[in-house]
Amino acid sequence: MKVLLAVDGSPCSKLAIDSIAGRVWPADTVFKVLTVLEPFHPELAGWHSGYVPLALEAQQERLNEARTLVEETAALLATSCQQPGTEAVSSEVLEGNVKERIVECAREWHADMIVMGSHGRQGIEKLFLGSVSQAVLTEAPCSVEIVKTNAQSN
Repeated sequence: MKVLLAVDGSPCSKLAIDSIAGRVWPADTVFKVLTVLEPFHPELAGWHSGYVPLALEAQQERLNEARTLVEETAALLATSCQQPGTEAVSSEVLEGNVKERIVECAREWHADMIVMGSHGRQGIEKLFLGSVSQAVLTEAPCSVEIVKTNAQSN
């Protein structure tokens, strides 16, 4: 079984990590931890050219933080899901449209399941920010598990 875990560092993402780490998986299960960053496009922002180097530096810092996130998550899963026959846990950081890249990665990697957290946005917030989990659920080539917080605990 190939399980793609999409993370973003949010509390909802942490719940998805905990959900995977707390289960017993078949011996042949392989995990891939993925995070996707929206790319930086200074030309779209209309910024003064003097700010571009600072913005590029900030984007590089975001990429470094994303690498740390997926590597630490992969290490956690490798430890917590350790069982006879379990393969290595890999990690990847991609840039692009988050919804599209998660689905694309699942297709290319031939994932059997995508696991991700949901921020639970509703109403106008969902309209403007969109729902990554809903888009992935609709477009995914495999099963999708959306881990949500308990509304009563918020």
